[in-house]
Amino acid sequence: MEWLLDNGWIIWLILFLGLAAVETITLDLFFIMLSVGALGGLVAALTGVGAVLQIVVFAVVSLLMILLVRPVAVRHLRKGPADQLDNMDRLIGATALALEPVTSLSGTVKIGGDTWTARSADGVPLPAGARVSVARIDGATAVVEPALSGPDGPPPIVHD
Repeated sequence: MEWLLDNGWIIWLILFLGLAAVETITLDLFFIMLSVGALGGLVAALTGVGAVLQIVVFAVVSLLMILLVRPVAVRHLRKGPADQLDNMDRLIGATALALEPVTSLSGTVKIGGDTWTARSADGVPLPAGARVSVARIDGATAVVEPALSGPDGPPPIVHD
């Protein structure tokens, strides 16, 4: 036990590396913040402070990283160019063909060559063969509404 107290920095180093390894699996920027806290505990151990103060340094650094740094880092990582839409955003407003009746509970539509489960946005049933517009994506389900007809007839189905 005395050896462990004299060489506590080894425990902090193992904790630092272990938490960093877990972060590589989860990729949610939580464990890396704890890893930085363990790095703070490692520095405290190397300066010769007691075990209780090392734990306090770990807790304070980890908490500050989670509360102050993580939200900024997550926002920065998820922010893309304004003109670049992800795959789900590209589908919103696209026209589709109802392959079977679409109700508020079930149905299928074809969007650009892909078959999606669908449900009606306003609960009004849509018949098979109807042209619909994607209002939003809810998980793996396209929430659709009747497509508006323009002066040239109904909008065409979008094929990517």
